[in-house]
Formats: sequence, structure tokens, C-alpha cells
Amino acid sequence: MLAVFGKMIANPPVELSLPFKGSGDLKTREEIASIFGLDQPDSTWYKFCNGDFMALSNQDEYATCPRSVVIDNIFCIFNGYLRNTCDLRRRYGLSRQATEAMVVVEAYKVLRDRAPYPADQVIKELDGKFSFVLYDAKAAKLFLARDRDGSAQLHWGVLADGSLVCSDDPKIVRKGCGDRYTPFPPGCLFKSEEGLISFDHPLNKVRGVVREDDEGFSTAVIFQVDLFTRLYSIPRSGSDANWSGITVVEGEN
Repeated sequence: MLAVFGKMIANPPVELSLPFKGSGDLKTREEIASIFGLDQPDSTWYKFCNGDFMALSNQDEYATCPRSVVIDNIFCIFNGYLRNTCDLRRRYGLSRQATEAMVVVEAYKVLRDRAPYPADQVIKELDGKFSFVLYDAKAAKLFLARDRDGSAQLHWGVLADGSLVCSDDPKIVRKGCGDRYTPFPPGCLFKSEEGLISFDHPLNKVRGVVREDDEGFSTAVIFQVDLFTRLYSIPRSGSDANWSGITVVEGEN
């Protein structure tokens, strides 16, 4: 999977944009889309009017259990599996045919429509090995998460214009972002209006720790929970809407 969102929507952590030594040739969003399209020609693309997009290879997707879903202008790409899907279907009033991606969308709608509601409590309910990228096109909000063990791949970085890149394939992210990429931290969620949060330690700050070489040049950044720094509060948000147009394209980059 591949997702690219501009700074106005994604608002990526500043540590991802640090000028690392040997960062390489940063690509544009058009260039990384071309790279993904050549590597995964059989893909479904969701293209938004502001130039942002999401893409998913159809190679490993089964018609009976799709990894992507679009519900009420909410786009979700899910990677991995949930052990407690049946329990979550009952909790959210979904049918037995509801996939993991549908469950995630319903969980997000609880956060959006029943605020204030802590996002960490919702993600804690997901038991499994998973990562996902969700975009609410109507509210122009981005939502990412990865399981506690980091069993499901998810990497993120920034392009030449500062756009955020997310993918389960680190090779794709590295080709687009050079060294300005890192694994998405396990046990964490990211919401564009709230930033990076640990869903096991929601009251502790998640910091970007910059690694330096012997000459003092930054070489990489790793995000981890700072158990010694507590947040005063967790910001809440409403359900403000800002419509964006969408185009869904099958098998095109």
C-alpha cells in the first residue's frame, strides 16, 4: 500500500523533515506514484482533488476479504488481521460479513461523531497484528495506527515538498524519501490534528530521537515513548467538515 498526503492535512512530525546526512534524492509525489505503479501495476488508486492519493496492490487481495474499503467518504487500507473481529462486529452493530477495514472505519466514526472520546481507548480494542491508513475526505483528517508488537509493516517519511508518505513496503518509502523515513512506532496512532500518541501510554509524550554519527551529523530518527514526560491533557476535536472531491481509479498510476 502507499499513501501520500500534503503538509496541510498530514502535518507530519518535524523530526521526519530533518536534513539527515546522505538523505539522497528526495522525490516528488508524482515520482513516487510512478515508482509504486511500476512495481505494483495491478493496483487500485484513490485520487483526491488536492493531489493527495492512496493506492493498494490487488495482488494479494481476495474478493471475499478486501483490505480496502470506502464508506461515507472515509477511505481505509488495512494490513494484517484482527483476532477479535467477531466481538467488534457485535460491538459496532456490523454484519458478519464486515471486514477488518470496515471495523476500523466504524471505530473511527465513533471517535469523530461522539467526541470527546479518547482515540487510544478505541485502538486498544483492536487485538491482532495490523497497521492501517485511514483518510476522512469530508473532514480532511488522516488517521494511522500500528499494533503493539510492530508485527504488521508500516513505514513513513517525507518527500521533497514535505508531503507525508506511508507504506507497508520500506523500499518504496526509501526510494521516495531517501533517509528521511523510519518505521512507524509500534503501539502508536497518529491523527493529523493531534499528532503521534501511544495507545498504551496516552499521557506520555512520543518523542523523535535523532541519531548522530561521530561527526555530529544526523543520520536517522526513531520515535519512542518518553515515560518520564507526561502530557497535561489529550486534545479533543469535533467533526468539522471540509468537503474534498475524490476520484477512484482501478489499475492506474
